[in-house]
Amino acid sequence: MKDKSFVEKEDSGQGNTRVIVGLDIGTTKIACFIGRKNEHNKIEIISMGKSESMGVMHGVVANIEKTVQSITAAVNAAQLCKEGTLTIKNVYVGIAGQHIKSIQHRGMYTKRDNTSEISQEDIDFFVDDMHKMVMPPGEEIIDVIPQEYIVDGSPEIKEPIGMAGVRLEANFHIITGQINNVMNIKRCIERANLNVRDIILEPIASADAVLSDEEKEAGIVLVDIGGGTTDIAIFQDGIIRHTAVIPFGGNIITNDIREGCKILSRHAEALKIKYGSASASENRENEVVCIPGLRGREPKEITLKNLSNIIQARMEEIIELVNYEIKNSGYSKKLIGGIVVTGGGAQLKHLTQLFEYMTGMDTRIGYPTEHLANSNDIEGIESPMFSTGIGLVLQGFKKLDDTKEPVVTKAIKEEVTKHSNRERRGTFFDKFLTKAQGFFTDEN
Repeated sequence: MKDKSFVEKEDSGQGNTRVIVGLDIGTTKIACFIGRKNEHNKIEIISMGKSESMGVMHGVVANIEKTVQSITAAVNAAQLCKEGTLTIKNVYVGIAGQHIKSIQHRGMYTKRDNTSEISQEDIDFFVDDMHKMVMPPGEEIIDVIPQEYIVDGSPEIKEPIGMAGVRLEANFHIITGQINNVMNIKRCIERANLNVRDIILEPIASADAVLSDEEKEAGIVLVDIGGGTTDIAIFQDGIIRHTAVIPFGGNIITNDIREGCKILSRHAEALKIKYGSASASENRENEVVCIPGLRGREPKEITLKNLSNIIQARMEEIIELVNYEIKNSGYSKKLIGGIVVTGGGAQLKHLTQLFEYMTGMDTRIGYPTEHLANSNDIEGIESPMFSTGIGLVLQGFKKLDDTKEPVVTKAIKEEVTKHSNRERRGTFFDKFLTKAQGFFTDEN
């Protein structure tokens, strides 16, 4: 069963407003975003909720019960938006982790009717056929992404719909994962009383949030530094060419600081966030910060130079692995756009300078507001750490538009509750409460 979530409103000509929920289940945080399209067909985030991730390690669910609790906390926070209390039913979920792999595959499909043009139905059948590929034991296909098509021997065709042809070939980027890890994510979602609308690879979602179409066309590398993993997605000619997962992220940097400075994990994380730099040369020897000592002990002094040396050593290792994946993709000479770094780890100071020094490629920080309407009323939404969650909402709208399904097929009435201390006199919200009720629908 495929489900869709919508809010139905009475608004001057707006009619039924489709709402998408993106759920980012990360190693350090779980974030839930609710998005909709405004009257200008731009996507805006209307609510966000987040919680500490207690049951996930390296992007993989390690404790079902704790993960369910964290998901529930994030979803409950997101349901309390400025327009009332919403009820979330269906979510687009991100997936990452070292178990994720990608392969390139050439497929072929022969039409039964050689007189008609290639239709969307033919493309859908072709892609579905790729999902039936036999995989190694314990693995399953998560997503199949067409790249270039070949129609009756004519290569490099991006949009074959409407063309005359009988034999259709294509290069596919196929993303796979371990069945148990995928099932554990689904179990967590279901136990949180939610439905999985679709599972999306996290670096693809992040790329949607921070990259422009022009950058994807020129050729670019997205590096998403999360808590447990660093995800890579490479685009060229507007097509995804390579994906990879590196099993190191921000948490291993925190652990290095903890061991190198002999301090508690929470102090190490606080140091990294407030003073962390990826370039030791930017700090002077006499810059010192004090960390509270254990009970009955003196505070501990740590030089920022030493802190940066620890961070830089680990970041250099991560960048070397990123560089290896860039070269391994075969597109290292075609990436005009350089590198875009996003995720929570992108907040380290002087990170772009280290990337440029080690890779020789232009680098910038990616902020997840590239394709959003003005959503500045949600505090902190422009942070790189939210790129994946916002990207999941964007991916959800893209997949909804591709299905060309009707907006509403079945309505389930949900009352919109009031905030106790909010003035609404003379506002649109008054009219909304008196003339309409909030609805979420799902499609059976």
